Amino acid sequence: MSAPNLHPMRVAVTTQRPGTAPGKIFVAPYSLSGMVGQTGSLIADDSGDPVWFRPLSSTNLQNADFRVQTYHNSRTGTTQPVLTWWQGSIAIPPTYTNLPGGAPEPGGCYYIYDTHYRLLKTVSARHGFNADEHEFLLTRRGTALFIASKPVPMDLRPYGGPRNGAILDSEIQEVDLATGRLVFSWDMLAHVNPADSEVPATDASSSAGIWDPYHMNSIDEGPGGQLLVSARNMWAVYDIAKRTGRIRWQLGGKKSDFTLGQNADFYWQHDARFRPGNTISMFDDGCCNSPDKTPEQQSHGLILSLDFRHHHASAVKTYYHEPPLYAASQGSSQELSNGDAFIGWGQESYYSEYAGAGNSENNGLRSLRYDAKMPGSNISYRAFRNEWIGTPYYPPSVAARAGGGQTIVYASWNGSTQTRAWQVLGGPDTGSLVPLVSHARRSGFETAVATNNRGPYFQVKALDADGTVLGTSRIVKVD
Repeated sequence: MSAPNLHPMRVAVTTQRPGTAPGKIFVAPYSLSGMVGQTGSLIADDSGDPVWFRPLSSTNLQNADFRVQTYHNSRTGTTQPVLTWWQGSIAIPPTYTNLPGGAPEPGGCYYIYDTHYRLLKTVSARHGFNADEHEFLLTRRGTALFIASKPVPMDLRPYGGPRNGAILDSEIQEVDLATGRLVFSWDMLAHVNPADSEVPATDASSSAGIWDPYHMNSIDEGPGGQLLVSARNMWAVYDIAKRTGRIRWQLGGKKSDFTLGQNADFYWQHDARFRPGNTISMFDDGCCNSPDKTPEQQSHGLILSLDFRHHHASAVKTYYHEPPLYAASQGSSQELSNGDAFIGWGQESYYSEYAGAGNSENNGLRSLRYDAKMPGSNISYRAFRNEWIGTPYYPPSVAARAGGGQTIVYASWNGSTQTRAWQVLGGPDTGSLVPLVSHARRSGFETAVATNNRGPYFQVKALDADGTVLGTSRIVKVD
């Protein structure tokens, strides 16, 4: 009632147990078919209620990689928590068939917002590439690392594709946020043979002759300056020496430098991250882009230990879901402050939190602390649990409706994480408003407060845990 332009999806929380890590949940809901609610960026609490929602104007627009990061301002030497995300359109058949499915359409960019929900920076890709939805990573140097992509015309007959075809190239770009200058780039086509792809070049026939042999989908930066890169369509993760651009080692794929132990194999993976010691984590989709569209294995979170002496990779922990899920794309695996794992299930409509011990296949309920399902076919490319304090620059919202001898006053403040209660004021004119309800406990995104006062003018004030006024709404009149 108080925010009639907001129509976020309703999340169903199916499991909620003690011991979860602190923080809100960050998703960017959209759908491959039949969106429920609006697309956009959503912060939700553990009950599934919205905390902040920024809707998009069309279901053809999407947000991705929505999360909290730290912005290091190289000019002032200061740091601050920020919200970051990608915004644009993704090639989703049948609407878009000019690019391989999941590729970014031209025109996308990255946003950085402050704790007051004001735009700080907009970042775009350089030298003809398109900003890619898969990764936007802020560094301690005051730069942003991200993935960019573009079709490169090429004769694909040597790979079994069309003569007048193209390869969808992926590039890592790094931009200085203070100056906007491109300070680093690494091109995958220059370093990795597309012939090693697990996706046949004949797939180009369904996307205007463009073949996506790589599909780079994550970047992480290691303590020694090296970059960890995931290429979904290669079934491989690469460690890159940033200074030289040389590939130091490859894990998985047709030219793996490691043998993979029991339960350590992965397919169509996402979100590869460095972990302490010689370990890495990822989301193993395990599904479903083989020519016959059968899954290689059940989707799950995966932590691997790398033995560099013997060139062997072992599965340390796994995180499976109940019921079993088979995500054909997307997904994430986040390490939380308490040692838990937060899993976004990509093309499946769930997100979950597990105790650090994890579980095993066909035992997906073990270690489960939290589980939620988005409605219909709604999905989110990644899902995160982050701590966040939001103090909106705009005032709270209010609405009032009369009926049955009472007036119901509705109060909300999109994005405020510190509002704990509401004060309701009313009166016969705008100059004589008095408190009618001094302390109505906040209940979800919108709080409804009944009063016998007929007003007809009403206003609300947001209160923090100490009863201090955080913000005051405009005055509304009941007709």
